[in-house]
Amino acid sequence: MTVGNTSESRVSASGQRVLTRRTTGAHVRPRAQRRPLSGAADNMAVRITVRGPLLLRISVGVVFLWFGVLKLFPNISPAEGVAVRTTTKLTFGLLPQDFIVPLLALLETAIGIGLVTGLLLRLTLVVFFGHMAGVFSALFLLHDEMWRDGLPVPTMEGQYILKNVVLVAACLIVAADEWNRRTAYRIRMAHGLTDR
Repeated sequence: MTVGNTSESRVSASGQRVLTRRTTGAHVRPRAQRRPLSGAADNMAVRITVRGPLLLRISVGVVFLWFGVLKLFPNISPAEGVAVRTTTKLTFGLLPQDFIVPLLALLETAIGIGLVTGLLLRLTLVVFFGHMAGVFSALFLLHDEMWRDGLPVPTMEGQYILKNVVLVAACLIVAADEWNRRTAYRIRMAHGLTDR
């Protein structure tokens, strides 16, 4: 007997029919035969998938909040020098250097609070991606500090900046989740399916 994309069927020890799919390793086992650990892992995977954007949003928010608060205290943040030199070049020296670090501290702290709480999330994400564009510009504006001898080998400061790729990827998922939720809400509103 062949069903869908199954290639064979066999009878298990319990007498229930088990269908084996053509996809390698993908087969259907009756619920009674599933191992408890496998079921728990499946359950955890589903929960993480559903809550993944929330976990990413809060995690990135905590990192930004932490690094932002560090910049409020002079000479504690290891990125302070690079941040000042990059911002000075980006603003053509129009901002006083004493003003740059407190401004970045407030900006990063605000981003962190927005991500952790979810308040004004769309605005927070726009500010986040703008800030990341400024951060990554250091790889070009401070080329000699970011790369070893012109080779594609980052210095310690370059590595500090490159690791932000992970934060950008996380916030892309958060932004996509926010967009999808808003779209789903608009569709429900258009069809009169609002929650009561």
